[in-house]
Amino acid sequence: MPQSEGGYVSLPAMNGNGGGAGGGGAGGGSVAIYQSTTEPQLLANGSGSATTPTSMFESVKRAIGQAIKSTPGDSEELLRLEQRQPVIVASGVRDRDKTGKTLNTKMPSAPTHTAEEAHLLGTMPVDPMDDIELRSVQLQFPNARGSILEACDQRRVPTDKGDVHVAIQGDTSKPAIVTYHDLGLNYATSFAGFFNYPVMRGLLENFCVYHVTAPGQEEGAPTLPEDYVYPTMDELAAQLLFVLSHFGLKSVIGFGVGAGANILARFAHAHPDKVGALCLINCVSTQSGWIEWGYQSFNARFLRTKGMTQGVIDYLMWHHFGRNPEERNHDLVQMYKQHFERGVNPTNLAMLINAYIHRNDLHLARTPPGTPGAETAATTLKMPVINITGSLSPHVDDTVTFNGRLDPTNSSWMKISDCAMVLEEQPAKLAEAFRLFLQGEGYAVGTLQKLARKISTASRSSSTQIELCVQ
Repeated sequence: MPQSEGGYVSLPAMNGNGGGAGGGGAGGGSVAIYQSTTEPQLLANGSGSATTPTSMFESVKRAIGQAIKSTPGDSEELLRLEQRQPVIVASGVRDRDKTGKTLNTKMPSAPTHTAEEAHLLGTMPVDPMDDIELRSVQLQFPNARGSILEACDQRRVPTDKGDVHVAIQGDTSKPAIVTYHDLGLNYATSFAGFFNYPVMRGLLENFCVYHVTAPGQEEGAPTLPEDYVYPTMDELAAQLLFVLSHFGLKSVIGFGVGAGANILARFAHAHPDKVGALCLINCVSTQSGWIEWGYQSFNARFLRTKGMTQGVIDYLMWHHFGRNPEERNHDLVQMYKQHFERGVNPTNLAMLINAYIHRNDLHLARTPPGTPGAETAATTLKMPVINITGSLSPHVDDTVTFNGRLDPTNSSWMKISDCAMVLEEQPAKLAEAFRLFLQGEGYAVGTLQKLARKISTASRSSSTQIELCVQ
């Protein structure tokens, strides 16, 4: 079969006896086979010479034109139109100009804005709904930790076991709240975020808070002398008497966490007339067990010899946050890890840990009224107590034991869900519980009721704004 440059072409149509119409010498049988599948040659100027197609693409177009029985004029017009269209180049083949240089066939990139255009775009009007949505979620009182340092009046109170750092927040003419922190923390890292919460900020207008810090645990505290004998837990509780007498306080409301809760419970048990109410979080009323004593003994030794090691940090994180705290609040965990690494004096913390693991039992017992040989007022706390813990805290069982030693008529146990460090992870629930507790005990009843109505109104308005934004 003859082959041209543009592809295969068929021979001219054969007659009945096998002769070629234009002078072909092929047999009729073979020509009949190729005639139905190939393109007949075009005859130019009435002669029998074949005109070579320009390309395979044109041959296919002419074949399609014949298949749809179009007129010759239509086919030629179709060819002329196709010749004007751009030719698709196969992959790997590049266009070249007359000089042989490769042409740049890349797609143009997106136009870049000039500085003037960017400035004009930045000054375009914005939908006013954006500003409304941002204002609806803005906090009135942000939980700024640095604000408590500026708002507090720093004092040094002398005691029989050395000076104690006390930070006063609020009007000293109002009822007093005394706070005490946990291991590895101080008043700023333990209570700053909570007392800057909006509900607590409104509460502080009616109370004065005295933040007591254990010896050597304040921010930037120097290392205690080697011959310094650190106070025991009972002696730390006795130091509060010096604080109350220094500021002329007759009765206070105790607010303690962890080791600080144990110290306040000791003070309240020894001086019930000095404490009007207690709010204790993760309070332990028994002496340390063997596992706790072993871990904390190693931590104290490492803190004295090697400083703040990774093992000590891990134990402190477990003490405050329980297991897997990164799954709940990664940023909060990283903040406390950095505090333990950089903001704690290891030697001073070792002394406090050593005093905590050598604590004795509180000797509290829930004695029913009328029991011979025992008096309820002497064996348990007689002031109102709210005993709080987190559902993920490692101290839940200790709070249950402590609750079993309290008088059920003036005490309550509360477990807050989805948290271990209640002050930081669930401040709203804790603030509401503390407000209701104070209101139930008759502290600033009218003011607290007004605060409750204000909070409920603000919460309803914020929920309404959120619903409108969603719609």
